[in-house]
Amino acid sequence: MNRIGTRIDETGTLVRDGGGFALRRDVGGRYQLDLHRVPVDEVEKRVRIVGTLVSEGLVDVDGVSIA
Repeated sequence: MNRIGTRIDETGTLVRDGGGFALRRDVGGRYQLDLHRVPVDEVEKRVRIVGTLVSEGLVDVDGVSIA
């Protein structure tokens, strides 16, 4: 598992998760995402996220782009 503060650069499927969003990772597992904008056009699409791991399984996202 990655350590808090690790830069994350991963691809997967962006999914709604309760009141927020998560990345269903291509390599298995998922990250909860702390997003600064709502990426409605990318939901249920394969995306690349870049950000920082801020707690176990939670990424503070700097950017989301179509993969």
